[in-house]
Amino acid sequence: MGSLIQSVDWLAIAPPTVTAVVALVVLVADLFLPEDRKPLLGRISVAGLLLAGLSLLFLLDGDRSTFCLTGVSDRSACSYTADRFTLVIQLLVLGGALLTALLSMSAVRDQRLPEGEFWFLLLSSAAGAALLPASRDLATLVVALEVASLPAFALVGMRRGDRRSSEAALKFFLSSVTATAVTLLGVSFVYAATGTLHLTEVAAKLADVDPRLDTLAQAGVALTLVGFAFKTAAVPFHFWVPDTYVGAPLPVAAYLSVIGKAVGFTGLILVTVVAFPSYAEVWAPALAVLAALTMTAGNVAALRQRPERAHSAVRLLAWSSVGQAGYLLVPIAAAGYADDPAHAIGSTVAYALMYAAVNLGAFAVAALVARTSPRNRITDYRGLYARRPLAALALGFFLLCLAGLPPGVIGLFAKVTVFSAAVDAGLGWLAVVMALNVVIALYYYLQWTATLFRPAEEEAETPVPVRIPLPLGAAIALAAVAGIALSGAPQLVLRFASGTLL
Repeated sequence: MGSLIQSVDWLAIAPPTVTAVVALVVLVADLFLPEDRKPLLGRISVAGLLLAGLSLLFLLDGDRSTFCLTGVSDRSACSYTADRFTLVIQLLVLGGALLTALLSMSAVRDQRLPEGEFWFLLLSSAAGAALLPASRDLATLVVALEVASLPAFALVGMRRGDRRSSEAALKFFLSSVTATAVTLLGVSFVYAATGTLHLTEVAAKLADVDPRLDTLAQAGVALTLVGFAFKTAAVPFHFWVPDTYVGAPLPVAAYLSVIGKAVGFTGLILVTVVAFPSYAEVWAPALAVLAALTMTAGNVAALRQRPERAHSAVRLLAWSSVGQAGYLLVPIAAAGYADDPAHAIGSTVAYALMYAAVNLGAFAVAALVARTSPRNRITDYRGLYARRPLAALALGFFLLCLAGLPPGVIGLFAKVTVFSAAVDAGLGWLAVVMALNVVIALYYYLQWTATLFRPAEEEAETPVPVRIPLPLGAAIALAAVAGIALSGAPQLVLRFASGTLL
């Protein structure tokens, strides 16, 4: 038996710990603040996320691990590791949560959401999402996945009395619980076959598993992937996405589209590349097929959205996020075939950074338009350039990034990087499917972009201009600055994202 070293590296665990502590501070402060002072909770949450993000700076000098077992073998197995991969994903999670918090500050007041509960749940989910990339054993991975997910169910159903919101939360909850149960069954199978939960130890044991346990191990590997595939909204685990995004408050939909996906992809990367490399023949073909199905289903469904339908803008973003999930799956599948899995994983992380910045920006502009057009149809964006030129230019830039067209250089670079990862791994058929899907996506992204600059239809009443709340304007500006900065030095993103996971 290994001995548990009790000393804790508090600096290594600072990002998720700070976020969790601020969540508790918000929960307690909510009990004592009068109603007219409740907006202070939002400012505390933003400050806490900034502090958690700044704590990443102290971890740049090298890898740090804690909660380690020694004496198992000549290697040490740790439950928490803060390496380059961890820091990049934590930056994505905390930055995305910060933009979500800025988006939420006005939405919480306008929609009369319970402020204390909202901010506590958002921070709790962000803490779980920040813990997950550092998790290096299957138990911690599953716990982090659930800590990130459980508050999200409540956030989706936060609009009390709204039937659509309640239905979305229930659908999200039931499907997620089913996926979690299957994942836990898979983890138990893996544990039965290997006798350990630490990812590095699992990898070593699976490389030389007892032939009598081989079928059990293969079943465990396949079932363990299910919960993470659900989080990524991969087909056939995607059916909850459009209704959940429409039923949830818009900032929560933005959060799920980015942070929820980051959680799923991080978990997939850790279990496949770190824990199950010897079973690549099981998971690599499965993920390649999932990638092709997911990008095709998402883009075809987005193409079929009617611009005049209520909430069509959010539905299009929802289906677009499913299509983007397919692109993100490609390098993970390629890692099972590639000679250099770390480079393939770097492609996924680089694409995720691009997607996070521009997709949150698109949701931020959607939140702005929803203030004057609650039905949020794509037709409501017609003439946006005449009414709000900066917002229209920002949304146009975000859509072009998602499409992979200039001036969205980072979007083009990310797609080329993912495409080359598939080609390098010998997955030519998957690269062809991706190319076809990129062409399909061009149509609906460009159609929406063109709508922004068309003259508005004549209306009986000219809408009264509404002042943009400062936090919402800041969220749009930050997302635009991030997209422009990434477009200015795209190669640095890939170099930064190709960390020391392996």
